Amino acid sequence: MSTMTVICLGVFVSVLLIIDPFSTNYIGFILFYISLFLALSGVFSLLGFFARFILFRQALVFRLVADAFRQAILLSLTLCAALFLLSRDLFNWLNFILLLGVAVILEYILLSGNRPRRYRTPVIDEN
Repeated sequence: MSTMTVICLGVFVSVLLIIDPFSTNYIGFILFYISLFLALSGVFSLLGFFARFILFRQALVFRLVADAFRQAILLSLTLCAALFLLSRDLFNWLNFILLLGVAVILEYILLSGNRPRRYRTPVIDEN
């Protein structure tokens, strides 16, 4: 995970240095936002994993990674969407609150889907 984060950060820095935002077409902007999303996802997932690993030592590592990765993707997606809206002069507080609300609702939906399902054992009448 850390190796891919370093690679994504390198790709993001190279996109920043190589692509001129004033003379590029939409492909340059797509590369910028994709590389930013991947770099932010990697950094946030590493930070989230290490914070969870220090705080919750009894939990299983693969669950810590899954939670950190899920939340990192949501946070990165929210930040990239906010930056895209900012670049188009559409960003305001209402849009930011709506973005955060969508991220919170999506996190709630993803968390509620991860709960173990408890099925009742059917009672068989032996009469």
